[in-house]
Amino acid sequence: MSITMKGFGERLLELRRAVGLTQKQVADELGIHSVTYLHYEKDQREPPLDTVVRIAAFYDVTTDYLLGVEQTPSR
Repeated sequence: MSITMKGFGERLLELRRAVGLTQKQVADELGIHSVTYLHYEKDQREPPLDTVVRIAAFYDVTTDYLLGVEQTPSR
């Protein structure tokens, strides 16, 4: 069973722009390659669960928000 990631990339893009960072800066903070992060933003690749958790912590949002379960990013 696969989790539907609809909107995941768009949310990443919005969050990254809101904090004013480049894809490379965010990828470096997360310890992943910038191309990998680019693929997440373009919905071309799904991150593993531990990466979703790290992304949520980095942007201070819930994993439910990133995955489209919740519509508000606040914790």
